Amino acid sequence: MRPNPTSIFPATALAILCPAVLAAPGAAAPAGEFAWPLQPRPAVVRAFDKPEHDWLPGHRGVDLAGGSGQSVLAAGDGVVVFAGTVAGKPVVSVDHPGGLRTTYEPVAAAVPVGRRVIRGSPLGVLEPGHQPCSPCLHWGVRRDREYLDPLALVHHTPVRLKPLTQEPAHA
Repeated sequence: MRPNPTSIFPATALAILCPAVLAAPGAAAPAGEFAWPLQPRPAVVRAFDKPEHDWLPGHRGVDLAGGSGQSVLAAGDGVVVFAGTVAGKPVVSVDHPGGLRTTYEPVAAAVPVGRRVIRGSPLGVLEPGHQPCSPCLHWGVRRDREYLDPLALVHHTPVRLKPLTQEPAHA
């Protein structure tokens, strides 16, 4: 079951989200607060695929095309809460205001735990080894224990207002 955006965001945040982000299942944060963790904007090699239940297989993040040794950037302002190895892979995790946590793997950390980072600051470098698309960055985001689609952090559609039409006056 996909979360209802009103259960994820406070009402004030919903008011500033653009319609495309509101409509996206698992939307994670207002557009503009986050940026791509690789520059230039990478191709998405594998999309987010949240399983119906936590115990089922899925893809709890996105894979972004990159190059070995490429700088991996903080997607948003926050604090580094983990920089180490998980299941033999180097991982960096950043906590952001509002309860979001982004994760980046495989990344050789250049920042220590406890370091405050701003959007676009280097976290480390991309290493080979993430299958099946090495070298690529596995980028994830979650709120508490719920995994969300990280593309909702960076994808937005501009709001376009259409002119009001007036009914012709009848005499």
